[in-house]
Amino acid sequence: MTAPDRSPEPTGAEPSHRRLDARRNHEKVIAAARELFGEHGLQVTVPQVAERAGVGRATVYRSYPSKDDLILTLAREQLRVLEHRTLTALDDTDVRQALRDYVPDLFERLAQDRVLATVFFEARLAPASHLLDLVGRLFEAAKPSGRIRADADQLDVRVVLCGTIRQLIMLDQWDPALWRRYGEMVLNAFRA
Repeated sequence: MTAPDRSPEPTGAEPSHRRLDARRNHEKVIAAARELFGEHGLQVTVPQVAERAGVGRATVYRSYPSKDDLILTLAREQLRVLEHRTLTALDDTDVRQALRDYVPDLFERLAQDRVLATVFFEARLAPASHLLDLVGRLFEAAKPSGRIRADADQLDVRVVLCGTIRQLIMLDQWDPALWRRYGEMVLNAFRA
């Protein structure tokens, strides 16, 4: 049996053309995932993302072997932004006021991004856990003002903050104004 006639791989611009196509497909997958998760929450399936992106399932699974991989990719950039925002608040000369501005803003941001909210409260990614540690440090840094409960610790911050976020997610409440209101209530829970 003779081997099928195979033409040699083209050289020159062909590999870069394939890389360009792969990049475009990647961008389409990310855009489709953001849209679908934003519209329908995290119950969206990878095949639905592939269909919206106009690519085959294998194209998605090649870059994201599981739905969680795709979710975490979407959340990583936003987590970096929140980490920077938290560090800026920690460096503020008036940490108490920075905390008062930070928490409602954090809640509002989470309300606008279902993926980020879910990853944040579950701490499914090392940067999410690190971010929660930074938020705890922000509360700790505000204690000397006398306006934050002296007995509040890292566990309290995680339970109250993430518990509130979890309930809003479970109740399918995504109005940013409502989330901001609950951010204010979280702050009030820590008031001395």
